[in-house]
Amino acid sequence: MKKRIKDQATQPQQDQAPQEKKAKTSSSQRKKIIVICSMVILLVAAAYLNVLLSNRQGTKTTLKQEAATVTVFGAMKSDRDTVRQQTISYLDGIIASETSSAEAKAAAEQKKLTMIEYSSEEVVLENLIKARGFEDVCVTMGSSGVNVLVQDAELDSTEVAQILYIVTEETGVAATNVIIVPKS
Repeated sequence: MKKRIKDQATQPQQDQAPQEKKAKTSSSQRKKIIVICSMVILLVAAAYLNVLLSNRQGTKTTLKQEAATVTVFGAMKSDRDTVRQQTISYLDGIIASETSSAEAKAAAEQKKLTMIEYSSEEVVLENLIKARGFEDVCVTMGSSGVNVLVQDAELDSTEVAQILYIVTEETGVAATNVIIVPKS
């Protein structure tokens, strides 16, 4: 009788062991399935990104070339404006100085007004030339003449004549003092 009680006491433990094994097995199988599904999703996402990025590669080089050209024109305009602002600040210092002579102050004021006129004329010229269909333009004016940098691989004689006409009509500068440079 003692043996029966002992057998009955151990029997539920034996019945519980297969249930625990099943629970552990199904739990580990679920984890494996989740991991496999996650890997499949990542693989599909990687393939999609690969196709997407390889399609953009062709346009990427064109965008880089355009950005480089825009950067050149932007840098030139920025440099021009920076130098002009530094010069105007220097002239303001002469004008504000108590030790400057009246002649020096008058010359500084005249030079400052000339630089301000150049700045406004440059913007007008750039906009007028762009209106003729050129993508980007950088105009720099000085006492010796006008320099025009145009975003174009080559300029034909008609385009040069258009630009030259705009510059000479707007500024009154002689055509011999206008330099037009194409930049691709």
